[in-house]
Amino acid sequence: MDCFASLAMTAHTAQTPTPPRADGEIRADFVAHDARTRIGRLYETGGLRLRFPKAQEICEGVIVNTAGGVVGGDRARLSFGAGPGSRVVLTTQSAEKIYRADGPPARIETSLELGAGVALHWLPQETILFDRAALARSLDVDMEADASLVACESVVFGRLAMGETCAAGDFRDRWRVRRAGKLIFAEDTRLETPAGLLDRPAIGAGARALATLLYVAPDASARLDECRAALEGAPCESGVSALDGFLVARLLSPSPESLRLAILSLFSHLLGRAAPRVWQ
Repeated sequence: MDCFASLAMTAHTAQTPTPPRADGEIRADFVAHDARTRIGRLYETGGLRLRFPKAQEICEGVIVNTAGGVVGGDRARLSFGAGPGSRVVLTTQSAEKIYRADGPPARIETSLELGAGVALHWLPQETILFDRAALARSLDVDMEADASLVACESVVFGRLAMGETCAAGDFRDRWRVRRAGKLIFAEDTRLETPAGLLDRPAIGAGARALATLLYVAPDASARLDECRAALEGAPCESGVSALDGFLVARLLSPSPESLRLAILSLFSHLLGRAAPRVWQ
């Protein structure tokens, strides 16, 4: 009897389907009209939504994940196009939580297209990786020569306020930026067992939060000293460098709160105004 029960349970387990994974997408286009920027076309599906608390001279879009987090196997696709002369800020309602993955990684794929004279700011709040989380993230940008871009991504390894750390896991991040059809910035990052790697002096020296800010604009190189001054005395490790037409800032800290303060200081200098309201 026990043998038959065991066989029946095994058969039932084998036939149990894999739980469906979330597959969300947002596609949106922005247009400039009478010195104001507004939404043109919008498509949403799979639990992702785009809301507009501010649509005036600058159109501010806030991405909302109604699922409340991301697990292994989930996929989110975000595609935004900004028409000539438009001014757009894109952010997230809150920090995105990446939970444990028992199989394939979660995927978040973002693409931005900037037309002539566009100013677009890609400013999502932190991504928090829980222990054993796996995330493959990408950012692809195509922009005209006279467009300007501020893109900032920050990652926190572990729910530190709860005493948790991301001892095991896999984080992959891929950035590609093309200006006037030419690849100007390409970067791939991968951290396996993040906490162990970030403890190494040459990598993170104990950091648990990191951020990259990229500024691409005709005046980017000229703003190097201004950005370095913005980070003087910041409560984290930081560095800023500039090449032809773009500027990169790197920040590391054992404290997500300290990292956020440094990012907000950079925002105030580069944007010339306060960060999106959801950051406050």
